[in-house]
Formats: sequence, structure tokens, C-alpha cells
Amino acid sequence: MPLVPSKDPQLVLLRHGETAWSASGQHTGRTDLPLTDAGVEQARTAGHALAGITFTAVYASPLERARHTAELVGHPDAVADPDLAEWDYGPVDGRTSADVSEAIGHEFQIFEDGVRVLSPDPAHGDGRPGELLADVAARARRFVERADTTLQAGGNVLAVAHGHLLRVLATAWIGVDPRYAARLELGTAAICQLGYGHDLRTIEGWNLPPHV
Repeated sequence: MPLVPSKDPQLVLLRHGETAWSASGQHTGRTDLPLTDAGVEQARTAGHALAGITFTAVYASPLERARHTAELVGHPDAVADPDLAEWDYGPVDGRTSADVSEAIGHEFQIFEDGVRVLSPDPAHGDGRPGELLADVAARARRFVERADTTLQAGGNVLAVAHGHLLRVLATAWIGVDPRYAARLELGTAAICQLGYGHDLRTIEGWNLPPHV
């Protein structure tokens, strides 16, 4: 069932469809995995939900899983935006939260601990130290300000990206601490709607499943 277009412009967020690592719970940052067959179907279903909305601008993370999702929802010409790339997890890339928790001796909370709780490891994230949450938040804020130009002119914007990046982007939209993103769950191919109410930036729909 398609989403009903809002009378006011919205920034619509779409997480990419399932990958092998999203299914297994492994952190997938800059490792460029394809969608699974299930992820392809999720993206197509999300496309049906979004079919009734006209977008003035469509952006996607440059990573394959997001670009393919954008294509499957009907936007093969989405602009690749590096600010929408997933959090560079560095040494956490490819590991589950349970793996990291065991290594550091307490329950791993990525939005509190960050990813530099482990030493750089060539087997994970190509030896990069990973981004600070503040770096991810800065990228999200840059994107929000660019998108807001289109929104203020009356056009809808679609951003196809990744779970943690989009959660941080939502905190940038409403102007709260990026650590609040820990409270915003987001499933694969889920849709979110950000808009305006009473002259404030608002979250109007969150984590809507792709069978909306």
C-alpha cells in the first residue's frame, strides 16, 4: 500500500535492503556488500510504498547496497553523496556487538563507546581507526542543510542510505545529541518521514516497514 503524500515537503529516509551481514548482525561500514535476494524484494516492496510521492531530489550513499536499493525503488539516477556513506566502523567492521563486547569486557554500546574501543586491525576496516560519532554527525548535518534548501523551496527529498547513518541524520534533523540515535531502531528497507510542524523540524514517521 503506497504512502499518502504529505501536503508539506518531507525528507524521506530509506535504509537499504538486507545484506548477508545485516542478517547476521555484523557491523557493515565501508565493506561493500550486495543485497541478498530477500533484500532485493524488500527494496522493491519499499518502491511500491514510495510510488505515490514525487521527489525533487534523490540522493544515495555511494555504497553498492544503497545504490542498488535506490535503483530498485525507481531512482537509478540518484545522486551519490559521500556524506550518506555508513559510519566507518574501522576495527569494528565485520564484527557483531557480541564479538566487541567480549573483546572489551563490557556490553558494547556503539553510540556511547564509539568504534575506537578496539585497535586498528587490517582484517577489519582495512586497518582504519574508524570515524568518531562527531564525524558522522557532522556529515549528517551537512546533508540536512543541503536537503533543507530543496525542502524550503517546496520539494520532497529522498535519501537512501544506512542504518546508523540515518539514525544519526534524524538527530541532526531535530537538533539533539547524536547519541540519541541509540533509541531509534531502523530495520532494513524501512522508511522514515521527516518534516515540519509548528515551525519545528519533526519526525513524522519512523521505521515504517517496507510492506507499508
